[in-house]
Amino acid sequence: MRIAIVGGGIGGLAAALALGREGFGVSVFEQAPALLEVGAAIAVWPNAFRVLERLGLGEEVRAHAGRIERALWLGSDGTTYKHFPFPETGSPAVALHRADLQSALRRALPAAALQLGKTFECFDEEGEALRLRFADGKEAACDLLVGADGLHSRVREQLLGDIGDGSGPVYRGYSVWRGVTRLEHTSLPSGTALEVYGAGQRFGVGPVGLGRTGWWATANEPLGTPEPTSEHGPKLSRLFKGWCAPVNELIEATPSEAIIRSAAYDRPASPAWRRGRVTLLGDAVHPMTPNLGQGGCMAIEDAAVLARCLAKYEDAPTALRAYESRRRARAERIARYSRLYGAVGQWESRAATRLRARLLSSIPESLGRRMLSLIFDYDAYGVEV
Repeated sequence: MRIAIVGGGIGGLAAALALGREGFGVSVFEQAPALLEVGAAIAVWPNAFRVLERLGLGEEVRAHAGRIERALWLGSDGTTYKHFPFPETGSPAVALHRADLQSALRRALPAAALQLGKTFECFDEEGEALRLRFADGKEAACDLLVGADGLHSRVREQLLGDIGDGSGPVYRGYSVWRGVTRLEHTSLPSGTALEVYGAGQRFGVGPVGLGRTGWWATANEPLGTPEPTSEHGPKLSRLFKGWCAPVNELIEATPSEAIIRSAAYDRPASPAWRRGRVTLLGDAVHPMTPNLGQGGCMAIEDAAVLARCLAKYEDAPTALRAYESRRRARAERIARYSRLYGAVGQWESRAATRLRARLLSSIPESLGRRMLSLIFDYDAYGVEV
């Protein structure tokens, strides 16, 4: 079976590797002319690390990542709301630079498996085969197509459409900035994911390995608020002025041009994930807000379950139905959790922020660990397919 994957991000590369380990021939088509070392930090929680270990990348990821063993929630004035260890799952929670994870996945693939500079335009069905067409006029044939091309997926657009049915991307009311820098500071606790809450703003910090610290910031603002790259740092310094250390120290230690800004989007649940011999994966079908750090993890889980289903069922449409049925409920549930967590985190009024502080402070440690276990304990290679 010839399998084509559109999209060479984390999900697409993980799918190519998982499918290759099951014996399939895979080609990945990525529109970027080169996979540059850009981006920010990405969390690989135990549910995704378990897959990477199975794919032979565990040690390499550990070598480039920072270990996260506990979480600390603070108010913007430094008041501690909650400090608790993560549940023990048998696999670590880590964070690393996205480029390091992407490079590890790429190196594990045959060189010929990835084709760059290939902007996907459409696919045509020719009996039981598919023909892909690209912007450069070239074509490619395959027996099965996987759309792993992100929030604004061209594969999804052709497969499902977004014609006034309420399934288009939804802006959730806040922007997100991300950065990675090197900073030694006494307020950076070892092995800790730090999250600081304010009025309509949040700031998160965590180790990403090799002496680096990753951070992210959010702020409520209208969609389309203009902001040149050179203004990222100065704007954030104004927004987070007076917050507890190391918030402003991290902003000032990161060049504006190295800060990435995006809008917080997700989608309502898709009516379907596949049709015939075409399916979707990751953000192309279940994009989620970044609040739980599970977007990339869900794509990695998708990759493993898709590969297992195709290996088990000889008929491709049957395999894709099984893949959708095994993944839909979990992906939609995590997306809802992330959306809710983000909505509460962005509360802005004085009454709401006080209520949030009481809620975060009063959550029993045992309850928090059980809730995380529902996410972390999932084993994409252990669930029945």
